[in-house]
Amino acid sequence: QVQLVESGGGLVQAGGSLRLSCAASGSIFRVNVMGWYRQAPGKQRELVASITSGGSTYCADSVKGRFTISRDNAKNTVYLQMNSLKPEDTAVYYCNANRAGKGDYWGQGTQVTVSS
Repeated sequence: QVQLVESGGGLVQAGGSLRLSCAASGSIFRVNVMGWYRQAPGKQRELVASITSGGSTYCADSVKGRFTISRDNAKNTVYLQMNSLKPEDTAVYYCNANRAGKGDYWGQGTQVTVSS
């Protein structure tokens, strides 16, 4: 099992910044990809950004240039730096870990609200 604990969500004005953190514990051996998803009310959960164990990153077009994903392997923590936030970024953000041969693990989610 992999346990994921997110933090850093909150309320911010448009144009502001937030940094989300996701601390992983448990059977983190062979966790090859970690990422951030978000789900807005009435919408499907979508991938925002991901990072592999080798450090390769992906960002969705909607956040490219504004969001940055990074990881601290020593702390088993993944970060999502969110700048120039827009009201349409409002959602519950979930941390995800994919463990080879074992599937996906999810955090409990953290609310991000961007006011206009």
